[in-house]
Amino acid sequence: MTAITVLESSLPSLEIPDWLRQCLLEDQVEQSNQDRNLICRAFNFAYNLHEGQYRKSGEPYIAHPVAVAGLLRDLGGDCVTIAAGFLHDIVEDTDITPEQIEEMFGFEVRCLVEGVTKLSKFNFSSTKERQAENFRRMFLAMAQDIRVIVVKLADRLHNMRTLEHLKPEKQRRIALETREIFAPLANRLGIGRFKWELEDLCFKYLEPEAYREIQSLISERRSDREARIEKVLDTLRSQMENLGIKILELKGRPKHLYGIYQKMQRQQKKFEEIYDIAAIRIIVEANEQCYRSLAVVHDAFKPIPGRFKDYIGLPKPNRYQSLHTTVVGSNGRPLEVQIRTLEMHHIAEYGIAAHWKYKETGSSEAPVNSDDEKFTWLRQLLEWQKDLKDAQEYIDNLKDNLFEDDVYVFTPNGDVISLARGSTPVDFAYRIHTEVGNHMKGARINDRWSVLDRSLENGDIVEIITQKNSHPSLDWLNFVVTPTARNRIRQWYKRSHRDENLIRGKGLLEKGLGKTGFDSLMKSEQMQLTAQKCNYQTVDDLLAGLGYGEVTLNHVVNRLRDITKEQQPIEEVKPELEIETHSEHTQPIHSRGKKFPIAGIEGLLYHLAGCCKPLPGESIIGVVTRSSRGISIHRQGCSNVEKVEAERLVPVSWNPIDEAGRPLTYPVDIQIEALDRVGVLRDILTRLSDQNINVRNAGVQTSPNKPALISLSLDIRDRQQFEYTLNRMKNMSDILNVRRLAQGNSNFQD
Repeated sequence: MTAITVLESSLPSLEIPDWLRQCLLEDQVEQSNQDRNLICRAFNFAYNLHEGQYRKSGEPYIAHPVAVAGLLRDLGGDCVTIAAGFLHDIVEDTDITPEQIEEMFGFEVRCLVEGVTKLSKFNFSSTKERQAENFRRMFLAMAQDIRVIVVKLADRLHNMRTLEHLKPEKQRRIALETREIFAPLANRLGIGRFKWELEDLCFKYLEPEAYREIQSLISERRSDREARIEKVLDTLRSQMENLGIKILELKGRPKHLYGIYQKMQRQQKKFEEIYDIAAIRIIVEANEQCYRSLAVVHDAFKPIPGRFKDYIGLPKPNRYQSLHTTVVGSNGRPLEVQIRTLEMHHIAEYGIAAHWKYKETGSSEAPVNSDDEKFTWLRQLLEWQKDLKDAQEYIDNLKDNLFEDDVYVFTPNGDVISLARGSTPVDFAYRIHTEVGNHMKGARINDRWSVLDRSLENGDIVEIITQKNSHPSLDWLNFVVTPTARNRIRQWYKRSHRDENLIRGKGLLEKGLGKTGFDSLMKSEQMQLTAQKCNYQTVDDLLAGLGYGEVTLNHVVNRLRDITKEQQPIEEVKPELEIETHSEHTQPIHSRGKKFPIAGIEGLLYHLAGCCKPLPGESIIGVVTRSSRGISIHRQGCSNVEKVEAERLVPVSWNPIDEAGRPLTYPVDIQIEALDRVGVLRDILTRLSDQNINVRNAGVQTSPNKPALISLSLDIRDRQQFEYTLNRMKNMSDILNVRRLAQGNSNFQD
């Protein structure tokens, strides 16, 4: 029985693409073709490894790698890229190692698979940190071989096509990440067909009502729109043929749904007010014919001023080339026209992948250093990502850098420089060279002196004036747009004010950890390892980064906590990190035993917050205090925590038992309203004693003709015991109300 027969019989629900079926059949007959053999071996390997695995949709898992490989083949991917499409999930989902992939399929395939593989087998302190590290790794792999991101985009596109089988919250999370990162990436690489479909699929899950509404409106008006466009096409076809312009393609196409939605939002218009929801595409043989075709369009229809763009003479950073103009059609409505050659069209559709399919360039490997202009944005991204250690800042800068809304300006020598929309002369200076920015004194725009915070516009000629003694100003951080400029300014400031930053960082960490044993901790191996984990060479470098704001206190505390847990035996706590603190209205908390009551802050000074007095079983959060009291433990949702900066929050949880295996207890204050009669307090205390609950303090207030107010301080094991106790009390005939007491904001110290 042949491999293809086995495949069809074992996976009847899987529709095998014709190209794969043909490849498998030809490889059985004649195996001398190395490219085809690599693809078939990769498929068979993935098929065997994923056997028995199923997607959320219920279909065999192998359907996903097959679809990804098919997308890569349609882009013109070589055999290595298609093989990586089949194998992209096996490191993550099976026990196969990258070394084994290299041994069986070669080094190139291994690099692509490793670049795409997520870091799911590593531990990170937050989802945001995991996401940031995933992207860092992916972009580093892209620098070695741009095919990494093309494989990843194909993977994400097929996942988006099958997103309906996931839970709504996961659909939104994946769609949001796709719209913010992967669709802009596809745009940066010029892969228009991926970008448009990704954006429409994200639109479907993130704004479902708007998606359905626009889809319905476009469908309703399709026949009228097609008739109008056909009339325009007939006019253009006739005039172009009369002038001898050879037309390779002339047709109308609707704009993708998300593009229409964006225009409605940007212009604050209803759908009925958006006229150019369709565009006409003209494809001709040569550049010269593009401009001749433009003359025909402007002769046949009235052009709208300010709506002409020449992307042939001034291509976009992703190599996109075309002439764009908007004219008033025969029915009085605006109509966009795009004019390009066949090669330009291939680049617009396939982007960086176009040279795989339509040019004989040999290897499709595209290291960044070998392609100066095409990957300027990627080189810049790699430069500044090394300097950003905060995960949230990295993700925010990544989003800003990927969105393509660029402005094109010129150097005095006539070189074109592309910058993010809103960039200033300072951004331009740092784009030229770090030293130009660091010694910038002023700027001239179009031969006139300019303020440094002016936003540059298309066509500006920018000249930077430098002076040896000039240096960056921290005020520049208030208006620069590009991550490169922002990070270079910070680096200069960090180097020039190291001593001040060192003192500031040491003070911050001392307040966060407490003074006890702080000096010895700074000299310990734990602290040196913490510095390395935070990507610093020495502890002083870490403290300077902390003082400067390059790394957050929360990040440092988390790393120190992790290292302490790894190195410290669970039954032992170093003397300098022992804790004996007193929280107001609570009993002392001792941590000299084998178990800490709070997991996640082992070895650190802490106390239970008096404002909310959390109980085991309740969700809790740690807050790094500004005083010498270490970590303050609050209930999740505590009103005081809402006022705290995110970088001071520490994830924590409860340990249920002490060093002897006995349940830990925690003080809880309650207030009871009861009928004022003799013996009511005795009955309550008896009920508590029956439950083995210790009462550490009790008080009664009485007033004529009013219920008695009884205040009790109880030793409670966990939330479940507390709720059970409250319910028992509420069922007593003389009890009117029972509530838990919080001490109020006045006792919140940080």
